Amino acid sequence: MKKFNFRKVLDGLTAASPVGSSGGGSGSGAGGGSVHSGGTAGAAGTPREEIQETLTSDYFQICKTVRHGFPYLPTALAFDPVQKILAIGTRTGAIRILGRPGVDCYCQHESGAAVLQLQFLINEGALVSACADDALHLWNLRQKRPAILHSLKFNRERITYCHLPFQRVNWLYVGTERGNTHIVNIESFIPFWICIMWNKAIELSTKTHPGPVVHLSDSPRDEGKLLIGYENGTIVFWDLRSKRADLRAYYDEAIHSVAWHHEGKQFMCSHSDGSLTLWNLKSPNRPFQTTIPHGKVQRDGKKPESCKPILKVEYKTCKNSEPFVIFSGGLSYDKPCRRPSLTIMHGKAITVLEMDHPIVDFLTLCETPYPNEFQEPYAVVVLLEKDLIVVDLTQSNFPIFENPYPIDIHESPVTCTEYFADCPPDLIPVLYSVGAKHKKQGYSNKEWPISGGAWNLGAQTYPEIIITGHADGSVKFWDASAITLQMLYKLKTSKVFEKQKVGEGKATAEIVEEDPFAVQMMYWCPESRIFCVAGVSAYVIVYKFSKHEVNTEIASLEVRLQSEVEDIITPEPETNPPFPDASSQLPSLKSLSGSTNTVTCEGTMKDSIPCLSVKARPVRMPPGYQADLVIQLVWVDGEPPQQITSLAVNSAYGLVAFGNCNGLAVVDFMQKTVLLSMGTLDLYGSSDPYQRQPRSPRKSRQFAAGLTELSDSPVSLELERCKSPTSDHVNGHCTSPTSQSCSSGKRLSSADVSRANRRGPGRPPFRKAQSAACMEISLPVTTEENRENSFSRSRSSSVSSIDRDSKEAITALYFMESFARKNDSAVSSCLWVGTGLGMVIILSLNLPASDDLRQSEPVMVSPSGTVLTLKGAVLTFACLDCMGTLTHRPYEVWRDPHSADDGDKTRKRKLVMHSPSSSQDMGDHQFAVICSEKQAKVFSLPSQTCLYVHNITETSFLLRADVVTLCNSVCLACFCANGHIMTLSLPSLRPLLDINYLPVTDMRIARTFCFTNEGQALYLSSPTEIQRLTYSQEMCDNLQDMLGDLFTPVETPEAQNRGFLKGLFGGSGQAFDREELFGEATAGKASRSLAQHIPGSGGIEGVRGAAGGVIGDLTRARIALDERGQKLGELDERTASMMASAEAFSKHAHEVMLKYKDKKWYQF
Repeated sequence: MKKFNFRKVLDGLTAASPVGSSGGGSGSGAGGGSVHSGGTAGAAGTPREEIQETLTSDYFQICKTVRHGFPYLPTALAFDPVQKILAIGTRTGAIRILGRPGVDCYCQHESGAAVLQLQFLINEGALVSACADDALHLWNLRQKRPAILHSLKFNRERITYCHLPFQRVNWLYVGTERGNTHIVNIESFIPFWICIMWNKAIELSTKTHPGPVVHLSDSPRDEGKLLIGYENGTIVFWDLRSKRADLRAYYDEAIHSVAWHHEGKQFMCSHSDGSLTLWNLKSPNRPFQTTIPHGKVQRDGKKPESCKPILKVEYKTCKNSEPFVIFSGGLSYDKPCRRPSLTIMHGKAITVLEMDHPIVDFLTLCETPYPNEFQEPYAVVVLLEKDLIVVDLTQSNFPIFENPYPIDIHESPVTCTEYFADCPPDLIPVLYSVGAKHKKQGYSNKEWPISGGAWNLGAQTYPEIIITGHADGSVKFWDASAITLQMLYKLKTSKVFEKQKVGEGKATAEIVEEDPFAVQMMYWCPESRIFCVAGVSAYVIVYKFSKHEVNTEIASLEVRLQSEVEDIITPEPETNPPFPDASSQLPSLKSLSGSTNTVTCEGTMKDSIPCLSVKARPVRMPPGYQADLVIQLVWVDGEPPQQITSLAVNSAYGLVAFGNCNGLAVVDFMQKTVLLSMGTLDLYGSSDPYQRQPRSPRKSRQFAAGLTELSDSPVSLELERCKSPTSDHVNGHCTSPTSQSCSSGKRLSSADVSRANRRGPGRPPFRKAQSAACMEISLPVTTEENRENSFSRSRSSSVSSIDRDSKEAITALYFMESFARKNDSAVSSCLWVGTGLGMVIILSLNLPASDDLRQSEPVMVSPSGTVLTLKGAVLTFACLDCMGTLTHRPYEVWRDPHSADDGDKTRKRKLVMHSPSSSQDMGDHQFAVICSEKQAKVFSLPSQTCLYVHNITETSFLLRADVVTLCNSVCLACFCANGHIMTLSLPSLRPLLDINYLPVTDMRIARTFCFTNEGQALYLSSPTEIQRLTYSQEMCDNLQDMLGDLFTPVETPEAQNRGFLKGLFGGSGQAFDREELFGEATAGKASRSLAQHIPGSGGIEGVRGAAGGVIGDLTRARIALDERGQKLGELDERTASMMASAEAFSKHAHEVMLKYKDKKWYQF
């Protein structure tokens, strides 16, 4: 046999090699043939015409589109009662603005400082944010993407509270930690010299500092009076005209919040001892009413016991009923395990609403925006740490509104995601119809009160579906069409297993203590509606979709998949057949109705038992996805099964394939039989290009001891430990997501050491539960022997050597119709297998000739002898026809397996073997696209000539690669660990886009990033939010039309006419001219050392410059023109009305004149 040339294959030739100088002498053609870096492709010495590629770099541009989910770590809440939009600030400096469904805007402070408070300029299309870095920002909301108009950075004082009066919005009051109150002009965003100093606000006899300002509000009765609350319990009623305190009040408990009665004669304070105090302006010496709502009343008439602080209180009046007093906190200390609650006091009735999460803030929604009118509250918006709820106050049982926003993405932590654009249009209504039957009941029957903004479908009309897998085993299907998100259907995969009782983890052979049902990998065929899930406990579930409810048993299979490389003593590879007989591959099959009945006592070696128990009794399955088959990997000789690293299903073939670091399994889910179950090395047979020789037992023992030593180190354990999908930072440095060593993160005991010695290097202990595309930190290799045997140039930098990494993980699987061998003249059914060492193995699938024999005749799986190589672990496959068009994978057209007319079992399946564009004739050749974490290659089949090769990265590695369609063409989209997003043309692999756009600062991004068709992608930006982005220039241009409008022209409701007597005796608010008092001519500007003004880019000029491009300019101009046209229309209407009134007045005056024209004075 000829010597195999490794270097040329592993380095990736960039210059053309002479035709016929194949790198390998056997028929496997491992990377052999001609290699062309571009230009005209050649195969078997026959030149072929270059395919005309339509995609150029002008088709690509990256921008973020929309963010879905609950705002991560919320801190602040605000509501515009006229525009009816809601704003939420977060600890990361983000602001989410929500309106009617579809109106959802995300904006971010550049500083990243936490948002302390938000204030709307009511019905003005602007928002003020106060951040933890003592900066104020004014946001312009009159554009679809809000931008900052002005910023004001305080240098010497820390901001604690802000207040913006209604209607007269030119002035903003800012309270500070020093107890001072500054006044800022909103228009210029500059503070004035006039300032309410703390030492002037309190009495001169007071010797202590009152503390930070915790409340600011103007009196509903008189805008010239400002109520200032200090932390230590001091309350000051400040007269802005006379610049002195009208009254002062003191309380011996700290103040947390203050709320006015609408008449402006009383106000209520909440305190740190759980009390509420009601104050009257006429007698400020002491509160005229003090209550501790949740305090126990003492028998001897003493003051009730203190409770937890009441963090916020709101006092809202009603015209025809008792006022509402709503507050958070204030519970008794003797109930430590009680959940956070919101208390609603209405008259004598006290209702406590317990929450699932701590309360961050709440707001009461009222019928009027005027603070001096009866408030008439109708709802309460409660912002929790991980949820947003709205309570209906108009009904006595206080039901909650059904939330239309997709804020329950994080109901269970997201472990994996999949994104499908341009899927069959009938899927969304079908999924919604089965999902609607499981919706909760008991919601309020009123419409969602946050209904501001405007939204339309835009030009994008193709359906999109996002699938999220979760830690509790649930799977959610979301309608993501037109940059919105709405949940369609929820599937609970854990229902196929028996519930594990507490304390039985060891007896039931569990390998994961927390979240044993976590979804690790998903595979969905939208056309056939076949759905497959791989769980963290080493199982695969195949689901079929049905519109009918069934009650049936769940079929299950058990597979032994364990590598035994270290047990081989004979060095001759010929002693092992290259591909074992089918009889030797079949594991012990259990009953199709349940799992194994093997019971092992604690301390006994576990063997041939699965990690979980499938339900053995008939199970009721509602309409939707119903479990068709459960496949479980079992323990082998006391070793737990390793997690699944790759998964593929094909409905036309009726096969499911999955692999891990031990090997590959292929299962026929139509006949419920296992076709193949073997180690990765056995798949090569004699075609293994590495020709790995078994190691001696002594060598294995030495390495095992060394591995145990390294694994026992706390530092190395910390590096080896896999981060969960909801972790915050990358631990150590990122390496290949596919080069798993399947090792445990636990500290080894003495018993573990003996087990590790028995395992050898090929069988390290099991790793803790991890999500798809798990990262690992490899230990450095320093021995000279390992350096000599290393093939590190064919792997990523995280893999040390073949000798150490004897287990070759299966990292990619792909079913397709292709040429399996060099001399094939027609395509056949194949399974392409990619490994962690960059090897590609093609397996031939021999299916029954007719559909009638499919249920009875066995499917044969055999090696084709073809082995191809790439640098790094293989990530993805694709197939192009001779015209360069993407060939669709074969699939079976969906039919309901439990339909009423399905009595005739002989009804043939309807199979679609090729895409419509290439269904007539695939031609005499095709292109195979293979991408690894280091490079991409395009092979011509059946000649197996490498036509094009592109080394994507040398210093990093790819996290995700997908072959996608864009503008009726096809390209390869890649996401690199260094943050680069790249696209390559197909089949020539020309770079079209390469932008350093998304630094992988979090392992979550690496595990959830995925591309889809039509230039779209997504990733989990936080544990609670999904960020969608586009790499299509066309979508970037049309994005402005697809986004919702936050601001819509709405007339501010008129204030109620309170009558002559109430106005005469002080019942209405008094007008107050702040311009006269605080204008620059009177007040002057403050010192520059107090605060620094920073102009923003939120003006129309800044937005136009940031948008860049004619489309953005035209859009901005159109919006401005629409606003101007609307104002001109309103002006025309008013002018016409005035003209009509003038004409009527002239007519009546003329009639009066004619009537009295000829009369004398005595005739009147």
